[in-house]
Amino acid sequence: MTDTHAGASPGRGDAHFAVFPDREDAAAAARLFARPGTRTLPHASGRPWLIGRWHDDEIVTAQAGPAALAVIGCSPLDTARLSHRAAQLRDLAQLDALARSTPGSFHLVAALDGRLRVQGTASGLRLVFHAEIGGVRVAATRADVLGAALGEEPDVEQVAVRLLWPVPHPLQETPLWRGVTTVPPQDALIVAPDGRAARHSRWWTPPEPVRTLTAGADLARDALADAVNTRTRHGGTVSCDLSGGLDSTSICFLADRSPAHVVASTWPGRDPADTDLHWARQAAGFLPDVEHVVWDADASPLVYTDLLTIDDLLDEPTIGVMDRSRVLHHLPGMAERGSRLHLTGIGGDHVAWCSEAYYHRLLRTRPLFALRQLRGFRALWQWPLGGTARALSDARPYGKWLRDSVGQLRDPLPATVTGALGWGGAPRLFEWVTPEGEWLAARALRAAAESALPLHRDRGLHADLEQIRSCTRIIRQWDAMAARAGVPMASPLLDDRVIEAFLAVRPAERVSPWQYKPLLTAAMRDVVPQECLRRSNKAAASMDASNGLREHRADLLALWEDSRLEHLGLVNGDALRDLALRPATPGLQQAILYSTIAAEVWLRGLPRGAKTGATTSI
Repeated sequence: MTDTHAGASPGRGDAHFAVFPDREDAAAAARLFARPGTRTLPHASGRPWLIGRWHDDEIVTAQAGPAALAVIGCSPLDTARLSHRAAQLRDLAQLDALARSTPGSFHLVAALDGRLRVQGTASGLRLVFHAEIGGVRVAATRADVLGAALGEEPDVEQVAVRLLWPVPHPLQETPLWRGVTTVPPQDALIVAPDGRAARHSRWWTPPEPVRTLTAGADLARDALADAVNTRTRHGGTVSCDLSGGLDSTSICFLADRSPAHVVASTWPGRDPADTDLHWARQAAGFLPDVEHVVWDADASPLVYTDLLTIDDLLDEPTIGVMDRSRVLHHLPGMAERGSRLHLTGIGGDHVAWCSEAYYHRLLRTRPLFALRQLRGFRALWQWPLGGTARALSDARPYGKWLRDSVGQLRDPLPATVTGALGWGGAPRLFEWVTPEGEWLAARALRAAAESALPLHRDRGLHADLEQIRSCTRIIRQWDAMAARAGVPMASPLLDDRVIEAFLAVRPAERVSPWQYKPLLTAAMRDVVPQECLRRSNKAAASMDASNGLREHRADLLALWEDSRLEHLGLVNGDALRDLALRPATPGLQQAILYSTIAAEVWLRGLPRGAKTGATTSI
C-alpha cells in the first residue's frame, strides 16, 4: 500500500485521520476531508481508506489478500510482523488479541472483506468518533472534523454540560456536535460491508485486582519498561521531565537504560518549601550519562498564562489550557538539544495510586483491616468522622447517585471525603452560570442518569478508570499542542499495558495511608536507587496557581469581555468580570473557574467563520 499524497505532514505525534469504507458512494464523503496538506492511504481498490495527517514514522501498514491493517501511533510493530497478522486474519475479532498484547499507544485500523474495524486505546488517550456522512459511516480520531463535514454547529446543551465541575461519566464522552458518536475506549467500531451499519464491539475489560503487591511489582516494572523502550529503542536524543517525584524519576532511570541519549528537564517551583530541585539533583547524581537541565524558576509561566492567545484547534474544551504555557515552555529548549520526543511522568497519580473508594467494598469484606486503614486515611486527609461514616454508608447505585446530583447542582462543594469514598466528585455549577445554563446541564444529567452504568461495579475501580480517562482527555490535547510546538510528548504510564499491570494488584496493597505509591516503589526497587525512592510527597504548585490569578487578572477580565458563553446565555458576564477584579476570592483557590475558562477559550478558538448556535431549544 502506498501513500498517494506527498503533501505536508504535521509535527510528529499529531497524527489524526478519518477512515472510509471501500465503496463507490464513499467518494463524496472523502472529498469533504481532503484538504491541502492531508495524505491519503488507499484501499486495495484504490478508493480512499485513510485521509488525514501523519508522519511517516507514525504509521505501519500491511496487506495480505482481503485483509489490510494500519497501526498509527507508537508500537513495536513493524511491517513484517503486521503482514504476518494480516495474512492470518479471518475475523476482525481476532484483532482483540493483538490490541490487548501490544505495548505502546496507537490507533488500530483494519479492513477485511468490505468490513472496517477502528479502535483507539482503553486509556482514552486515543479516541474514535463516527458519523453518517453522505450515506456512509465515517470514523475519525477527532470529533470536530466530523462535525464540520456534517455542517453542524456545536450543541449549546453540550457546552452547558462542560460548565459542570466536574463533568461526570458518561457525559464527558459525549461529543459537542449532534450526529457525532463517541466509541467508548473499551470498544472498537465495526462497520458493515454496506458502509452504513455500525456497531461497537468490546475488546478490553479491566483486570480483576487479585495480584499481591509482591507478584505484581515485577509485572508492573516490565510493563513500564516496555512502554519506555518502545519510545527509546531507536536511539537518538529524547528528553524527560525530572521533577524529582517518583513518577518522572522512574521514567528517567528507565530511559537511561536505552540506546537513546537522555536530557532531563527540571523546573524548580517558586515556593521556597518546594523540594523538587533537591530530589531532582539527587536523582541526576545517579545518572552520569544524562544531561540535566535546570530552568530558572522565575521564568516558568504561571497558571492562566496566555489564555487570550491560544489558537490550538481542539475538538472539546479542556482545563489543560490553564497550564498550556507551563507544559510547552521548555520544549523549544529541548528541541535545541536535539530531542525527538519528550517523556513525562504524567499518569503516575492515576495509575500508581488508586482511589480510596475501594474501602467502601473492603469495609464489607475485610472490616477490621478496612477500619484500621480508614483511620489512617482520616488522619492523612483530615476527613471528619461524620462525613466518613455517611460516605461509607451510601449504597446508592450509580444511576441513582447521578440522578440525585441534578437537585444539588447549586449546593456548596461537598466535603472531600464524599467524593473520595463515593462514586466520585458530585457535579456543581457556580453562581455565574445562568438559570438557562443550569436547565440545559440538568436536562442532560437527567437523560444520562436514566441509563448510566458505572465503569465498574466496584466504585473504587470505577473511580480509577474515570480518573484515568479524565486525565487522558487533557493529555490528548496537550500531546497535539506539543507536537505543534516541535517536540511530541509521550506519557508511558498511561499506556494500556501499564494501566493493566497496575490495576491488577489488590487495591488494599496499592493504596495505603502509611506509604506513598507502594506499588511503583516496589516495581522500581531494582531500577531507581533507594535514596530516590524515599520521597513520600509531591509539590502542589499552589503558589503558581494563586500568583497566576493575581498576575493575569487583566487577561481574565479581557476573557469575559465579549464573552462567547455570555452571548449563548450560559453565563452572567458581569459576575465573571467582577470575579476577575477579586482574584483573592477564597473559592477561586479550588479551581472552580477552570471548566468555565476552558469552555470560553474553546469557543474563542473555533475556526474562523464557525458559529455556535442554540441547536437545543430552551
